[in-house]
Amino acid sequence: MKSLSLLLLLAGSAQALSLSLADIAPRVRDHHPALQAARLAVAEAQGRQLGAGRLSNPTLGFDWRSESQLSPVTGEFSFEQAFPLTRRLSLEKQLTAQGVAAAELEVREVERRLIAEARALAVELLALDPQQRLRQDQQELAGKLADFTRDRAEKGEFSPLDAAQARLDAHRLRLESQKLDNQRTSLLGQLKPRLGLPPESPLQLTGELPSPVLPGTTPWQQRADYRLAQTQAQAAQTAVELAKARRLQDVSAGLVGGPEQQWLRGTGGQSTGFIGFRVSVPLPFWNRNQGEIAEKAATAERARLETEALGRQIAGEADTARREMQAQAELVRETRDHLLPLVLEQTKQLEQAYEAGQTDLLAVLRARDQRLQLEAAALDAVRDFHLARIRYEAATGTLQP
Repeated sequence: MKSLSLLLLLAGSAQALSLSLADIAPRVRDHHPALQAARLAVAEAQGRQLGAGRLSNPTLGFDWRSESQLSPVTGEFSFEQAFPLTRRLSLEKQLTAQGVAAAELEVREVERRLIAEARALAVELLALDPQQRLRQDQQELAGKLADFTRDRAEKGEFSPLDAAQARLDAHRLRLESQKLDNQRTSLLGQLKPRLGLPPESPLQLTGELPSPVLPGTTPWQQRADYRLAQTQAQAAQTAVELAKARRLQDVSAGLVGGPEQQWLRGTGGQSTGFIGFRVSVPLPFWNRNQGEIAEKAATAERARLETEALGRQIAGEADTARREMQAQAELVRETRDHLLPLVLEQTKQLEQAYEAGQTDLLAVLRARDQRLQLEAAALDAVRDFHLARIRYEAATGTLQP
């Protein structure tokens, strides 16, 4: 029975998905259901492109008239084709090609946002591991201190209040560790759907957050949504040209012909036929498409202004994220290189002094709490640096490897 339970446990653990931070982007790109739906927009745009820029279908007509006292039997066949006088067809092809490019950029923009969200959650999860180890180390120290004070209190050397205070501090650290476990559960619940995993599927993140290192400066002009805005502005300008091209409707031209039966006095009936050429030219007297031209011109101007505003917003996001990275990296260096060594040394001296009866327990607990806060702050600064880096890479469009 124990062997069967062990086999089931090993089988369950073998199915656990193990990912590193570098694996998040490919996993989101391949398995996120929203991306699979977004890619269909490209197929829709390509379908519209297939039907754009084509001539209208030709028309085949037949006209037959029976004999009357004034006219003989006549029949007429016609074949007509409409031709544009402007660049309407080429502009329609250009507009749909821009639509395909815009759809592809929309998919890349969805990828950018979803990958940034998933990587941010992964960073927060990876940041919980050192925080949890820190709490465990502090719990061990607090447990040793609680045992020490209890033994001394039983011998009458320390106050029973010190022993109770030490046990209370150890319990506080256990509660903080439980809070981290609850936070891990919440983050995993948010990350799994973004990776295309069901809630019951096990997930394990491997690796650790590297030390803060500032990346090189990256131009943001290649970001997907900015390029999308530029493409949409170009498409809006093409729509203006297309609206102007529609001021003149298509010209129809074709062939007409057919047999004709004539009756001549004294000779009986005589069959004749005819063939001719027909042209139909619309006259733009009452409607020159002024309304659509004005509408498309306003749309193009709005798209240009929105593109300009988006560029300024992206530049601000990238600059702010880079400044945040610099601040968090400086905080990590200052805490680890200067403050923590001082606090560790002070804590060690206070613990030795307390064991020798030269200081009270409150000073030791205060020093340990200060050490815990500094170490936790350094870990939080590393986490916040990587979150700012994700925002910077998302702002510059360099998230995707």
